[in-house]
Amino acid sequence: MQHKFTYKIVFLVALFFCTSLSFSQSKKQQELEDRRQELRREIQQINSLLTKNKSQQKSQLTLIEDLNYKVSVRRNLIKVTNQQANLLTREINDNQNKISELREELATLKDNYSKMIVTSYKSKSEQSRVMFLLSSSNFQQAYKRVKYINQYAEYQKEQGESIKTKTAELQVTNTALLKQKADKQQLISENKVAQVELEKELKQHETLMASINKDLSKYATQIKSRQAEASRIDREIERIIKEAIASSNAKSGTKSTSKSTAYAMTPEDKVLANSFVTSKGKLPWPVEKGIVKLRYGRQPSPIVKTIMIQSNGVRIATEKNAKVRAVFNGEVYRIIGSKNGNPSVLIRHGNYFTAYSNLGKIYVKKGDKVTTKQEIGEVFTNPSNGQTMLSFSVFNNSKTENPASWIFKM
Repeated sequence: MQHKFTYKIVFLVALFFCTSLSFSQSKKQQELEDRRQELRREIQQINSLLTKNKSQQKSQLTLIEDLNYKVSVRRNLIKVTNQQANLLTREINDNQNKISELREELATLKDNYSKMIVTSYKSKSEQSRVMFLLSSSNFQQAYKRVKYINQYAEYQKEQGESIKTKTAELQVTNTALLKQKADKQQLISENKVAQVELEKELKQHETLMASINKDLSKYATQIKSRQAEASRIDREIERIIKEAIASSNAKSGTKSTSKSTAYAMTPEDKVLANSFVTSKGKLPWPVEKGIVKLRYGRQPSPIVKTIMIQSNGVRIATEKNAKVRAVFNGEVYRIIGSKNGNPSVLIRHGNYFTAYSNLGKIYVKKGDKVTTKQEIGEVFTNPSNGQTMLSFSVFNNSKTENPASWIFKM
């Protein structure tokens, strides 16, 4: 009874440690799984946000941009899934090698144990042990022989426990191996489906690009026009921020020059700015649902590769009537109107500014204090193509920074 109880304890302990080792994915495996799930959710959002208004007549330019983005995400999903499957293959091979080693160790342990049991059986009688002790030439030798008998018995017990532990470890490793094989098969199946979808999208892309290439100069003009309008808005925001810096320096008594680039902060401003910096990488998105269609920095146009696009922020595609949210506590510094476009809201967070452009409705006014996630307006939806796009920027004084470094998982 005691042996059965001991075996159960040994098995459970082995199960616990082996399960922790085999079933909890490695750090790399978990990172890949997290990334894969993010990409899957992104594709779901693409299908929801970019293909929602199917009845809306979209321009060829918008269609190819949407498709380019979708193809890019799909390729990343396939790549990450392949990496995950390859990592599982290595783990499967490691476990198969481990199982082979465990079986060899177990066979050796059992063989040694059986020989030890036979030897023990031949000399197990009480009379043999007594005679072994009585044949001692002195007390010291008799004491050593008693100690030897006890050590031998303990060694037998340890060998028996080792066999139980190895058996339990082998069972758990086998179970882990079966699960890894099932996981790998599921990943392979999912990738086959993703590959089929990618091939369909690439055919659509080829058809659209063939149409666009027939009149490439027209589309190049459209792209340049968009870039010119975005640059005009960026310059206006930058001008207003520089004016704010000059004004703050004048109020504080700091000598203002054309080289003044730092906002003169009050003690309250410094507390707010420090809190903003502390929250870097953890700020909420400016819209509840959205996907980044254009990222920060200088980059070639996805349609006409010879045209370079300078993005001082990000462009986020979202749903119709989407509410715009302040990403952090601050003060509405300016509502910026636009002759050819839609208004923007500029919020100050100490010496940092966040800009929210292409708004259809505005809920705040200059001087209002806002809090994190407070709704400040609504994104404009283009009636001609159904596209709802928010432009969002982050400024450190008058210098732009990558919003993806500030916003959580952007």
